[in-house]
Amino acid sequence: MTDPTPGRADGGASSRWRGVVSGPRPGRMRDRRGRGPRGPMALPGPLSPRSVPAHRPPRESFDLLVSDVLSALEPHFSVEPDHVEIVVEEAPLLPPEWTDDVPLSIVAPIPGGSRIMIFRIPITHRCLTDRDLEEVVWSVILDRLAEVWHLSPDDLDPRPR
Repeated sequence: MTDPTPGRADGGASSRWRGVVSGPRPGRMRDRRGRGPRGPMALPGPLSPRSVPAHRPPRESFDLLVSDVLSALEPHFSVEPDHVEIVVEEAPLLPPEWTDDVPLSIVAPIPGGSRIMIFRIPITHRCLTDRDLEEVVWSVILDRLAEVWHLSPDDLDPRPR
């Protein structure tokens, strides 16, 4: 019988633990407890001195999406005479006997205009992908603004068709 590990008299019982490991491990990096990627890509460096956020909380991502939609609709806000305030809330407060679907948004009158409240959790629960989420946010905001300004949502939509 030949010795699988040269220089060992025990027949190479621990030969599987010998060797040099170099380079990254195969497969994808471990994401413990769903916190997202960690390490060098999130640390400060020459291209990102203040570091790059490796993970953005869901509320912050949703707020950024709503602000992008509102910035695209900015020309309408300067033309329309009615003051409109848009607020993002987590979820509506509903009575215990509520049996209908949870609303995605509501319009409430305020002195001098209207307030549109958009509910993040009901919208995100109805969407499977980021593209779906973007479409639903666009449609909710356009529908509510059209309701307040008495216009068609298609007239407000600046996106190419």
